[in-house]
Amino acid sequence: MDKHDIEAGELEPEHENSSVQTPLREDAFMMTDDLKIELIEKHFKEIMHILGLDLTDDSLQGTPRRVAKMYVNEIFRGLNPKNKPQAKLFENRYAYNQMLVERNITLYSYCEHHFVPIIGKAHVAYIPDKNVVGLSKLNRIVQYYAKRPQVQERLTMQIADELKSMLFTENVAVFIEADHLCVMSRGVNDVSSSTITTEFSGLFQQDQYRNEFLSYIRK
Repeated sequence: MDKHDIEAGELEPEHENSSVQTPLREDAFMMTDDLKIELIEKHFKEIMHILGLDLTDDSLQGTPRRVAKMYVNEIFRGLNPKNKPQAKLFENRYAYNQMLVERNITLYSYCEHHFVPIIGKAHVAYIPDKNVVGLSKLNRIVQYYAKRPQVQERLTMQIADELKSMLFTENVAVFIEADHLCVMSRGVNDVSSSTITTEFSGLFQQDQYRNEFLSYIRK
């Protein structure tokens, strides 16, 4: 396959990285956040210059800095493990053994192919064993993995894997429905379609539990 065919859009490259982990270089965190902001600002300024924008205009002159800070401190902050939420577990003293569902978690991510938004809702559930977790931590886990360049399939699996690891249970379900601006605002320009991905493990692989979960999130 000739790389010029790929760049011209005549052929689509296959996904070579099948890992659930976000593809990161080993030296990804050698730079400080301040240095990353400084370098991104410099390069984004050059991009704007190449596009022909007048960076002396008072509306544009601060844009490279704003974009750099947004990338590092906000929309891609989930790349840095130091920003991972620390979940405090509580003993399941009341022996609650039914599913707990947190639905309609607002999700903002960015497509790693075009760096445009993915906007949607995540619904997660688990069946407790010996531990439970504060409800807000479920939202924070979703948001942490969303705050990085993503594909929706990987995002769904990362959230599920983190919940299983955090809660010491395989009984986890994740359902994401999202709109992709790489589909809506460019390319095919389809504004009516949405994408659904799921991950069911443990008891949620059984019809009884999976259907109960789906009935809750569809109400």
